[in-house]
Amino acid sequence: MQPTRTKQNRRAFIKQSAGAAFSFFIVPRYVLGGANYIPPSDKITLGFIGTGKQSIGLASRFMGLSDTQVVAACDVDQQKLTRFAEHVQKYYSDNREKSDYKTCDTFKAYQDLLARQDIDAVVIASPDHWHAIMAIDAAKAGKDIFCEKPLAHTIEEGRAMVKATRKYNRVFQTGSMQRSSNRFRHAVELVRNGYIGDIKTVKVNVGDPPLVDNLPLEDTPNYLDWNLWLGPAPQRGYSATLAPPISVDIWAQWRNYQHYGGGGVTDWARTCLTLRNGD
Repeated sequence: MQPTRTKQNRRAFIKQSAGAAFSFFIVPRYVLGGANYIPPSDKITLGFIGTGKQSIGLASRFMGLSDTQVVAACDVDQQKLTRFAEHVQKYYSDNREKSDYKTCDTFKAYQDLLARQDIDAVVIASPDHWHAIMAIDAAKAGKDIFCEKPLAHTIEEGRAMVKATRKYNRVFQTGSMQRSSNRFRHAVELVRNGYIGDIKTVKVNVGDPPLVDNLPLEDTPNYLDWNLWLGPAPQRGYSATLAPPISVDIWAQWRNYQHYGGGGVTDWARTCLTLRNGD
């Protein structure tokens, strides 16, 4: 990912200062921090936008990279935000080699997170109807972006995200485990190299389309800013189906309703192969 101008200036200053300070005495990096030591100035600092179930797994993967560090998160659900921050801080506390870590700062508004000049990139794991706005604002703020699937809620939004990424010269990646995880990639190689025989028929199951939102209204919990959760979606009262509390260990079903997701068509489209031997 491209470093920010602020980080470039800081690195230039450090380089010049180091040249003067260590003219007569040079200490190898491994003496200061071990063979795998990576100084804070060389790490990619991450902020998480959206801290639901998916974000926990994503954070664990990113924190496992020695050159990446999660430093901030935001969510309109205070319970989810607190759980996420505790998860991040426990990880770094348990991994003592990451001794330069300070804390995972938390915000309710994603704009406040984007205003942080020390954050290089963001991970967007919000409901689909927020993807485009958050990604475009992140690009404008000079952040590189990892955005959960699907890329956007509509084709028009997707094109706007591509244009913003190019305009502001950012790095953008969409998470899609069905295309990038080792197991799926291995399966593709088996098919392409003929290990499972000749494929005669391909059946595609793309899932159901999104439903009309006719969910009953419920009392809004005090830990959730429901208006901010809705954002660009039409106004309606709270529903636990759309934003369940963390005490209920289920995936939120906003993805199945048209104002917030694309149903199974965009969320979990999958392909099944029916195979026949050549004879």
